[in-house]
Amino acid sequence: MNKLLSALAAGAAAIALSAGSGLAQELPQSMAVTAYDVGSSGYAQAVAIGAAFKNNEGVTLRVLPGKNDVSRMVPLREGKVDYSFNGVGTYFALEAVDVFASPEWGPQDLRMTNMAMGGNCLTVFFAGDAGVKTMADLKGKRVAWVKGSPALNNNTYSHLRFGNLTWDDVEIVEVGGNNGAFDAVLNNQADAFFSTTTSGNILKVQASPRGLVWPTLPHDDNEGWTRLQEVGPYFSKYTCSEAGGNPPAWEGASYPYPVVIAYSPSDADTAYALTKAIFDNFDHFKDAAPAATGYSLDNQVMDWVVPFHDGAIRYYKEVGRWNEETQAHNDQLIDRLNKITGIWKSFMDSNPPSGDEFKDAWMEYRYNELEKAGLNPIWREF
Repeated sequence: MNKLLSALAAGAAAIALSAGSGLAQELPQSMAVTAYDVGSSGYAQAVAIGAAFKNNEGVTLRVLPGKNDVSRMVPLREGKVDYSFNGVGTYFALEAVDVFASPEWGPQDLRMTNMAMGGNCLTVFFAGDAGVKTMADLKGKRVAWVKGSPALNNNTYSHLRFGNLTWDDVEIVEVGGNNGAFDAVLNNQADAFFSTTTSGNILKVQASPRGLVWPTLPHDDNEGWTRLQEVGPYFSKYTCSEAGGNPPAWEGASYPYPVVIAYSPSDADTAYALTKAIFDNFDHFKDAAPAATGYSLDNQVMDWVVPFHDGAIRYYKEVGRWNEETQAHNDQLIDRLNKITGIWKSFMDSNPPSGDEFKDAWMEYRYNELEKAGLNPIWREF
């Protein structure tokens, strides 16, 4: 009798474990995410993934558009959305720089699950009538600067550095959001703006009387690349093969966009399920949005500048994309974040100045402390 009861108990436990594992791999029936404005490739990709989820997983994915990094991050921080299809502003939030160098922000404990690394590039484009062919030619030209979007602005700055220029060498045109920058170019108020080459807005500029030019960033220009990566370490040399108007491939720069992110404490089972669902549904959305082919498993960059979520790591281990090297790199990124978080806490405990003086004081303190720790501060804004 005891043996029978033991066997029944063991069987029940096995069934419960199996059921629990299955449930743990399921997504919630309804999820919300943020993405860039309607018209951006990131928004189009999120909607395409949402359609695939609805058709194949029975999951409703609500996509909330945001015009800049802050407007996409606030709902995530406040728990109003589950994930964000974000850009390199994620890295800025980890580093507590630019708009995240404020008392309201500081270093954010973020992780990613998936990314898009397609044939598109992320680069500065020029209006065709601006007489600009290289980055160096932007000297004295009108360049869009997006309020509240450190990612876009630092990306533009990185490209200016390739041409041995700074913001002081161009005429800054302030705009209110991603779409506002395109409008500024269309309305002949700006001559250049940073974008992904597959944005729907790109076709509008190409079809306008001004036209559009994609610049090259020659991969053998070592000095230019050194200057670019000093301020944009998340960029790498990339052959651009996907762009509005289907131009011939050219040498440029890129990084993953968008990256699907959440805060580190978010549920690991859900992160695992989301990671898996995106790959499982890849064939259903890869052709439904510009550059959506970048979500393939083979295109995942396992040693980028943002750490992976524990739930995502579980999936990548299962499919053989995780090893000792990727774990060491991920640990290194988290260690850097922990150091920056500790530096932030020490700074905040030191009764820092308020108002406009806060950012300069934090950036100087951050720079000096990271140098003492033997880490590259990357940003110097004081």
